[in-house]
Amino acid sequence: MLIREYQTDDEEGWLRCRVLSFLHTAYYDNVLQEKETYDHPSIELVAVEDGKIVGLIDIECEKASKTVCTECSSLGGMIWNLAVHPDFQRLGIGQQLLHEAEKRLKARNIDQLEAYTRDDEWVNHWYRKNGFHQVNHYLHVIMENNELNGVIKSSLKKVRPISCFAHYAGEEEEMIKDKFNRVHECRCYRKNI
Repeated sequence: MLIREYQTDDEEGWLRCRVLSFLHTAYYDNVLQEKETYDHPSIELVAVEDGKIVGLIDIECEKASKTVCTECSSLGGMIWNLAVHPDFQRLGIGQQLLHEAEKRLKARNIDQLEAYTRDDEWVNHWYRKNGFHQVNHYLHVIMENNELNGVIKSSLKKVRPISCFAHYAGEEEEMIKDKFNRVHECRCYRKNI
């Protein structure tokens, strides 16, 4: 297996790897049709096996504190994407991608990493096992159909919202979890590197 920098002709393989790796997670509907680009410098790596992208990591890097990360106390990097193709999971590929990225971050004098993930316990375990500590959380609330009644309405005539994605950072989490069918805890992790 080879870990190398992402190249523009990797996009289709990158997208396929990301979609398949998210399929059986709480992010199953977070589908992209093109690879994200970043406003700040970034580290974008792929793991390649027999010409196929089997893993990826994208980290947007700060030049000044608090320009990308919210919970880092010094220059940080935000992990926006980290994925391993399901046929290659539990082989240490994610960890290898993380270690290679950390080497490159240190060369840029970035000494902290930040990442957000939902409440899949095996994913959260992976972050903790790799030296991350949870520092914050909020809720992702996905509201659909009748759940929107009395919550969201359109000011446009004949337009009826049927779904809404929202962040909830208040104190009444249990009420939100009881009111809506699909609520995920979005956890923020930080790591000193």
